[in-house]
Parts: sequence; structure tokens; C-alpha cells
Amino acid sequence: MFDFSVEPEFQAKLDWIKAFLKEEVEALDVLFPHVAHIYNPEHKASRAILKPLQEEVRRQGLWACHLGEELGGKGYGQVKLALMNEILGQSRWAPTVFGTAAPDTGNAEILAMFGTKEQKERYLQPLLDGEIVSCFSMTEPQAGSDPGEFKVTAVRDGDHYVINGEKWFSSNARYAAFMLTIAVTDPDAPLRSRMSMFVVPKETPGLKFIRNAPYMGEFTEELSTEGYLHYDNVRIPVDHMLGGEGQGFAVAQARLGGGRVHHAMRTVGTCQRALDMMCERALSRRTRGKQLSEMQLVQNDIAQSYIELEQFRLLVLKTAWIIDNAHDDPRKAVTHIAMCKVVAGKISQDIVTRALHLHGSLGATHELPLADMYMSAPTMGIADGPTEVHISTVAKRLLRNYTPVDTLFPSEHLPPKVAKARARYADVLKEHLPAE
Repeated sequence: MFDFSVEPEFQAKLDWIKAFLKEEVEALDVLFPHVAHIYNPEHKASRAILKPLQEEVRRQGLWACHLGEELGGKGYGQVKLALMNEILGQSRWAPTVFGTAAPDTGNAEILAMFGTKEQKERYLQPLLDGEIVSCFSMTEPQAGSDPGEFKVTAVRDGDHYVINGEKWFSSNARYAAFMLTIAVTDPDAPLRSRMSMFVVPKETPGLKFIRNAPYMGEFTEELSTEGYLHYDNVRIPVDHMLGGEGQGFAVAQARLGGGRVHHAMRTVGTCQRALDMMCERALSRRTRGKQLSEMQLVQNDIAQSYIELEQFRLLVLKTAWIIDNAHDDPRKAVTHIAMCKVVAGKISQDIVTRALHLHGSLGATHELPLADMYMSAPTMGIADGPTEVHISTVAKRLLRNYTPVDTLFPSEHLPPKVAKARARYADVLKEHLPAE
């Protein structure tokens, strides 16, 4: 039923990606551990290395492959993207090199689906060309990602909307050319129709930076790109709304589904790298007269990690297959996307923790990538919505497939089933079983 195979020509591309990361992209990973460098126009060294690599990716026809053919992508579909992203997930710089870095991928999809011709020319094309970066400004300091608690408002004033309030952890805000901002336009409306989304150019008067929010080990403001923003009477033309008024929730969901599954795809690659390091360490290190690989607890950690990763990888591929084959109704993949998001947070933390532990004190230093991977793992449980929300989604959608019974005992209660079976085969039982 499910087919994850690819043609030899695409497998050759996957082999090229793997070699390219090892031979070329790894240099960026070790020279500039923080990708935030590239967003700073004054940081010329990383840009000088990056640009030729991006051009080579373009020559190979592998630039921005998440896009459909109508946007200049290859239209590969999600299964092929999953196989690509599990390789790209082994490098922090790879998504930028290949034009698939968040939040630009999701923002580009929103502009492609809901943007006007002018918006696509001004914002989308430079974004696709890698000339600018963008910001997704959704979460708020008092609400996190819960839209029911959002306080940022957008009030209609003639041919403008006036936006007021604070946004927290706005992705890429420091260097973005524009923000995609969600604001409440009708506080009395139902949850799914109370918000709208706007394109807010960076230079708009009233858009103020309270500070940048360092995260994932990036403890200096120089390396942080996530913005704590204050919208102070920010006036945005009516035509800068994406979708209609009250459609912000739907527009955001169109973006977040793809973003969540792509996070999961890259998590496969991150965990595979940690597992590779674990196996190498087990075969290379000795203690108490034995190799680590001979210790049963080490064998348990390796086996558990491999089993969990293989299960997760198959879940991601199945989810990708469902998306590719759900053209009539994209909602068919919602449950599986939520499942991927739940597992991604747990598996990344579990496997990376085991790998770090096996490397001892060295694993806890920045002389190996494990410490950064370890600090990044918890973000998988909160990015694009907390794990608890996705667990609830899985349960609620699964329960739709069931109905309650109107009897005193459950449908699997054995006494009535036994009675029914006896009645059905009464003649056979009477002939072959001794009388009671």
C-alpha cells in the first residue's frame, strides 16, 4: 500500500547531497556554529563561503525543493523531501545552503497561496532567490502559541489597519525584511475567525524591538535572531492582509502543517548523526578491560536508539506519503503530522541524551556537536505548538472513528459473545460435544 521507493536518478541526487554535506557544508558547521551569522550583512566571511555553495545547489537543481513547480521548485512531493531532509538534518547550515531554512519556507508558501501579485513581486521572489529573510510573528509573551489568549490587535482605520501589542520569539525578526504578523481583528468572534494575518515591512514606523531572545546555547545578543517586538500604532495598508479578515487562523494552519512535518524530517537526520557517533564511540572506547560495545547497557542504548529511530523514520515517511496522496483533502494528514510532532520532541531528546552520556565529559563540551544538539532537543517539544496540544489532537481525531455503546457492558464483553457463538453453531456443538 505504501511505497517509499525512488527512481535511480533521484537516489543519485540523495547520494550527491550526502557527499556535498560532508565535503563542503561541514566547513560552515565547524567554522560558524551559529547560523545567525549569515543574517548579519556585516558578517562577510560566512556569506562568502555560503554563496558559492548555494549556487552549486542551484546548478544541481536542488534549490528550494519544498516548492511546487509553479514557484520554481521541483514539485518532488513529501516522500522525496523526507528522504532529502533526513540528510539535511545532520547539518545546522544545510537548510540555508539548500534554500529550505525555517521560517522562510513556510512564509514563502503562505505568500504563494494568499499573497497578491504585488506582494509576490516585492516579498516572495526575493525570498525564493535567497536575497532576503523573513519573520513569522505569532507567539505572545502572556500566551505563547495559544491563539485564544492573543492580545495583539489590528483595528481598521480607513484604508489601514493599526496594530498594537507585543509579540514574543518572532522568528528571524532581527534581520528579516518583513514580518508575517497575526493580530486579533474581531475579539468577539469565534476562535477560528477572530484573527487576521498581515505583511508588515521591517521599516514600518512603530515597529520596535524590545530585545532579541538568545536561545539554544546562543547566549549573546549578537547571535540571537528571535525578536521580542512591540507594535506601537503600526499602520498597515488594507492590501497587506493575507487572506480575508478573520482568516488568520486558517492561513497560519496552512503554513504550520508543512513546517511541522519538515521539522520531523530533519529530526530523523539529527538523531541518525547522534546514533552514528554513539556506535563509533562504543567501538573505539575501552573501560574496565572491555570495549564499551561489549557492555550490555551500552548495547541496550544503541539497540533502543536504532529501533526508535527506525520507527520514527517510517512514521515520517508514511505521513509524507499520506500528504502526497491526499490531494482531495489535505486534512487527512493532520493526525499523522501531529503524531510526528509528538515523537520528534521525545526521540531527539532520548537519542541525543544517550549519545552524550556515552561520550562522557567530552560529550558535554562544545568540542563535539552533541552539547548543542542536546540543548536544541527540548525546542522540538515547543516549536510549532507544544507537545501537549498535538497529543490532544491525535486523541480527539482518533476518537472520531469510534462510537459509544448503548449497552451496560462493553462491546467486547465475552458472555454475550459466547452465547451468540453457541447459538450460531448449536447443531455442531450438540453433535460433537458431550452433553453437559
